[in-house]
Amino acid sequence: MSGTMTFEALKSAAADGTIDTVLVCLVDMQGRLMGKRFHVSNFIEHSHAETHCCNYLLATDLEMYTVEGYRSTSWAAGYGDYVMKPDLSTLRPVPWLEGTAMVLCDVLDHHTHEPVPHSPRTMLKTQIARLEAMGLTAMMATELEFFLFEKGFDEIRKSGFRDLAPISGYNEDYSILQTTREEAVMRPLRNHLVAAGIPVENSKGEAETGQEELNIRYAEALATADFHTIAKHATKEVAWQQGHAVTFMPKWHRDKVGSATHVHQSLWTKDGKPVFHDPDAEHGMSRTMRHYMAGLIRYASDYTAFLAPYVNSYKRFQEGTFAPTKTAWSIDNRTAGFRLCGEGTKAVRVECRIGGSDLNPYLALAVQLAAGIRGMEEKLELDAPVTGDLYRSRRLKDVPRTLRAASETLRKSKMLRETFGDDVIDHYVRAAEWEQEEFDRVVTDYELARGFERA
Repeated sequence: MSGTMTFEALKSAAADGTIDTVLVCLVDMQGRLMGKRFHVSNFIEHSHAETHCCNYLLATDLEMYTVEGYRSTSWAAGYGDYVMKPDLSTLRPVPWLEGTAMVLCDVLDHHTHEPVPHSPRTMLKTQIARLEAMGLTAMMATELEFFLFEKGFDEIRKSGFRDLAPISGYNEDYSILQTTREEAVMRPLRNHLVAAGIPVENSKGEAETGQEELNIRYAEALATADFHTIAKHATKEVAWQQGHAVTFMPKWHRDKVGSATHVHQSLWTKDGKPVFHDPDAEHGMSRTMRHYMAGLIRYASDYTAFLAPYVNSYKRFQEGTFAPTKTAWSIDNRTAGFRLCGEGTKAVRVECRIGGSDLNPYLALAVQLAAGIRGMEEKLELDAPVTGDLYRSRRLKDVPRTLRAASETLRKSKMLRETFGDDVIDHYVRAAEWEQEEFDRVVTDYELARGFERA
């Protein structure tokens, strides 16, 4: 059994005992899978149509704390229900868990059965629909970077997250020798994901001790976000099964490089023609591509909070670490926030390098599509590419360097408010505010060590 499965195939698997459990999942604001484990008989008889969940699932933080200040739900409103509507096109086996299948859900209002506007999957679907109305399809891909550790999650947590030891002792970028020693995790991960219908291309060592990269083949935008979310979830579970831990924190140690989620994107016609490619134009870039990229760059500060959603996210933006600090584009240059890939070919595309490994892919893809569409609508002109070491440039615009700054640009974004609505943007501004508020209350080890005696 491999790839996605039909509802009829699930019935057959239930009948012969191959599948007994169905994970019915929504994607929360943090990009995590939340939901219920159904006995397959109940799912087939009833719950394939819908089930319910508390509406706080789209209004909590990483700790599942019930944050005040959301208009959509609160203690005063009683924390009612949402409808979880299974998207049966996402039904698939979960090969790394015995007898298990999974389905992703859209989130609907309990009373109206209309899509919840601030649901990450809904936000991406609205931008896909805008492109469809233009006769276009977005093809996208994400690269998942993360760190793999010697010890497991429970042991690390009980130690207070002290003395963390990556699984390797040296920079393993492209190293075959070192990654061979990590195949107990990475080989089953690749194989299980392919068997679940996630088109994994490869994994490799990244540019740090214990850092890995998982690359998944490009697909239509919604599938790309689905693939990313399931792959990230699987990475944690497969590592746990093998006695190891992984982290998708963008910056887990001050002396280690950060982890990113690079997003590749291009537009195609419904009959499969690359809209971004013009063989007669400079670099093979069509006018449409230039307008789209100009939108990405013009509005990058507006949507950075969706690419870097936590305080820690911004500690990744450091010079000389392959994490960009400037919202400019260059040709095949990894110091730029936006890199032109596939120059002069039908595969010409733009790679956004700003996002961290902690982003929610549905939100990140949605806001980038929104910015690109606005660039096409406004026919924005693309500046000339920048060459050389962009870190050293003092004339280029910086990526917002703190969550506080990014939340303010999000709050003031006319483009995003016009695209998604005030309620949706206010919802995610509140999420960013809360992350900053919680961090601001904490007394860190750094402050104690620095000031306890000497202040």
